[in-house]
Amino acid sequence: MSTENTETVRQQTGGEQLKKDGMTEADNAADDEWKDRCDDAIDEMARRGMPFQASDLVRAGLIDEPANHHQWGPRFSYAARRGVIREITASKSKRTASHASRLVIWIGAA
Repeated sequence: MSTENTETVRQQTGGEQLKKDGMTEADNAADDEWKDRCDDAIDEMARRGMPFQASDLVRAGLIDEPANHHQWGPRFSYAARRGVIREITASKSKRTASHASRLVIWIGAA
């Protein structure tokens, strides 16, 4: 592998580790009760069989916004690892508060 390719792999691996660390930090900072309600809300939306994103959980009255918008990511990742949901598309958020973060549309995996 060339030096350039090795550096690219190192940067990607480092970036993935930073993402993992950030998601762990956000999840640890989230209230346990909110996390349980969020997991239930994601499960409910997955059962409905329609594409959805985090804001749809709030709009449907299933959950309130978290204390920090970064706390959504770990809950959706957890649901995906459990096989409850799968990603169908992603784009950049247009919401100023989201800082052009990755906006994922999910659907129930079953």
